[in-house]
Amino acid sequence: MSEKILLIDGYSILNRAYYGLPALTNSRHEPTGGIYGFMNIMYKMIDQELPQYIAVAFDVHEPTFRHRMYPDYKGTRKPMPDDLRAQVPVLKELLAASGIRVIECPGYEADDIIGTLSRSCAEKGIKVSILSGDRDLLQLVGENVTQFIPKTKNGTTTTEIYGPEELRALYGTDPKGFIDIKALMGDSSDNIPGVPGVGEKTAIALIGEYGSLENIRDHLDEIKPSRAQNAIREHFDMALMSRTLATIALDAPLDVEAGELRLGDMYTPGAYEIIGRLELKTLMKKFSESGMNAEAPSVKQTSIPDIVPVVCSGMDIGEIDAAFEEAAGRECAVCLVELAGEKRLALAVGTEKVYDIRLAWMTDEELLKAHIEALAGSGASIRTLDLAALLRTFDLKESEAYTDVSIGAYLLNPLKNSYRYEDIARDYLGTVFPAAEELFDKKTVPSDEDEKYRTYFSRQALTALLAWPRIEEQLSQAGMLGLFRDVEMPTAFRLHEMEKAGIRVNRDELASYSRRLGDEIERLERTIYELAGEDFNVNSPRQLGEILFEKLGLPGGKKTKSGYSTAADVLEKLRDSHPLIPAVLEYRTYTKLRSTYAEGLAEYIGDDERIHGHFLQTVTATGRISSADPNLQNIPVREELGREIRKLFIPAEGCIFVDADYSQIELRVLAHFSGDERLIAAYNSAEDIHAITASHVFHVPLAEVTRYQRSAAKAVNFGIVYGESAFGLAEGLGISRKEANSYIADYFATYPGVKQFLDRQVADAKNNGFVTTLFGRRRPVPELKSSNFMQRQFGERVAMNSPIQGTAADIMKMAMIAAEKALRERGLAARIVLQVHDELLIEAPLEEKEAVCALVRETMAGAASLRVPLEVSVESGESWYETK
Repeated sequence: MSEKILLIDGYSILNRAYYGLPALTNSRHEPTGGIYGFMNIMYKMIDQELPQYIAVAFDVHEPTFRHRMYPDYKGTRKPMPDDLRAQVPVLKELLAASGIRVIECPGYEADDIIGTLSRSCAEKGIKVSILSGDRDLLQLVGENVTQFIPKTKNGTTTTEIYGPEELRALYGTDPKGFIDIKALMGDSSDNIPGVPGVGEKTAIALIGEYGSLENIRDHLDEIKPSRAQNAIREHFDMALMSRTLATIALDAPLDVEAGELRLGDMYTPGAYEIIGRLELKTLMKKFSESGMNAEAPSVKQTSIPDIVPVVCSGMDIGEIDAAFEEAAGRECAVCLVELAGEKRLALAVGTEKVYDIRLAWMTDEELLKAHIEALAGSGASIRTLDLAALLRTFDLKESEAYTDVSIGAYLLNPLKNSYRYEDIARDYLGTVFPAAEELFDKKTVPSDEDEKYRTYFSRQALTALLAWPRIEEQLSQAGMLGLFRDVEMPTAFRLHEMEKAGIRVNRDELASYSRRLGDEIERLERTIYELAGEDFNVNSPRQLGEILFEKLGLPGGKKTKSGYSTAADVLEKLRDSHPLIPAVLEYRTYTKLRSTYAEGLAEYIGDDERIHGHFLQTVTATGRISSADPNLQNIPVREELGREIRKLFIPAEGCIFVDADYSQIELRVLAHFSGDERLIAAYNSAEDIHAITASHVFHVPLAEVTRYQRSAAKAVNFGIVYGESAFGLAEGLGISRKEANSYIADYFATYPGVKQFLDRQVADAKNNGFVTTLFGRRRPVPELKSSNFMQRQFGERVAMNSPIQGTAADIMKMAMIAAEKALRERGLAARIVLQVHDELLIEAPLEEKEAVCALVRETMAGAASLRVPLEVSVESGESWYETK
């Protein structure tokens, strides 16, 4: 079997990867998308072709012999985007660490390097696979040379394969004739002039008939059309020059032979470390799949000592008691480690020893809780990676002794989607550790004697112990240490109390609601079938699209590979075109209500008739709390049928719900930040801000503002907060973009301070790379540096909105902390059971109703001091629905 070499056109593949994927960055906001795409394409090609040799060719940033011949060669090329340019040296470093040779040759291009190597290898009987998106390289294909052209779309890469037959089928000629085609038609990407007026179609036809430039010259009088004949006669010298420019050199002075390019083991510790630094987790998995020893010491950087602590397993009660006594009053780490459904406690006392305590072996479930709480009371500093997990497992009392390292990492970079031990070790200890899924089977509990397990287990606690001082220092430097201690850590305990309390749901009424939805769904199905004139699967976008756009012939059908789009925005535009459309939209509303809420919520109701959901603290970039299992913050509020779900949430016997909701908190934060005198005056006079805005925007007296004008002004008010464009406002209000632009212009004329504030936020974000809330929370805005226009536009909206939404989230957390503290200090039994963005839902005994209403209004209104008052609406009711 012949040996094979893979020759990669470096910049061509890097560019295709970069533009074929969304903008990707790591936790340090370093761009990584080009590298990720390049390596994916390369790995896939190696797996497919199985080459024995490999090289990646790059252009050198200096003039070539072509520039000396024609100074305008490639003169129309746009400069490389900064976020792509930054990835080039890192990619070269990664290739070198993978044992893959990067070849550059001053005065020559990557094409010439590939051409020279392909000729020399083919002559030695080595088969050549060229990987490039540049069709110029098709002139190199031959019996032993094949070109692979990748196509990347939506993250998926496919490959077109070209040999001599495919070249002839496409261009009707051989490789030599292909060069002459390029000479005639030119190349706009390389700024090769060609013959003016001769395009690709004419060039292919002429070379197909005459074979070469010289033969065309010899038969000029026969050339048709006459326009092409005259152009070639006048510019034949330009065609010859263009041919020279387009011809790939086969004799570049390279200092490398094919034998030096042998492909060895790509999955080296050095490459693993770089990929870990880049946070390309999908690529990291390939290393474990390859069998590389991810535990190799050389994987780690020298910024953390090679600590190998003693792991103490199989401990009896006396030994556990002694371990906690040893930790009393010291800096230590307590982490919950779960593998294959089994929980263990990792206790690190210093870096020499980590105690492995299996919860399944504990006969006294309260023993560990007592030990941990005693440790917290001893003056110890307890660091953990997931305080929420510890609280759910042991229901620990609140204490300032606990430090959740992952929450600190979240504050420093809220854009990440993971704050696990391997992420924190990489970001703050300069160490690449493998994740659990790279080491263990999901179903098998590893043995205590498994060295791989013992190392993984101990690293959990050591990461928490050693990373915190560095995170603490960075929080202090960023001005967020106070936010961490006074807001985020107390919030963790408030969220646990809410999870523990849960919220009661009327199970029987929920089942009745589900049946009612089912009846409506069946009725709507019959109506849809009648309107369509046939039965079909209403939930199938393909079948629905065929009914709407083929059978009924409705306008606006856009057909893709998977059929016509029937997305909600498409159907909304067609709502008045046929009665089938509103019926389908209503059907979708009912089916979503039943599947997501009526049936979905039922799965989470516990034996105590309450739902104990999870509240997540490290998910949103703005600091807002999110909810899961189930998402209780996403209960519908707009449609009446959806709002009825709130009737099913009821307080305990003898209790009532008290609902406290901030009024327009984000607009009030905007007034504070902007300092706009008119906006501040409107809030301080307690007037209707939307009506006042309508009066100014529509130039009518306040008393004459119509409901439509107030509604439109409300949309503008909130649209400004979220950085909404004129296009979005026009879509929402059903008006022209010109009108929407006019509304926005009049708004900014009314509140000029708002415009100045928003512009200042964008400018600051561009200069600093982040924006901050009133309380110092940072939101990085890497999107502003993207070469993609849409990404930059999004970044501007983020820069405008994040300080406002983030400040509102901070205030809500401080209000929740203050309200809970006030309830306890007053000795009240009422408890917070739910937080939904700007709203607190409290379950209170009936006799405490008045006291709780007054207390929560006072604490929420006083949670922060702004230039405008914080207004709190407080209502009560026998269901969540009744409080609204």
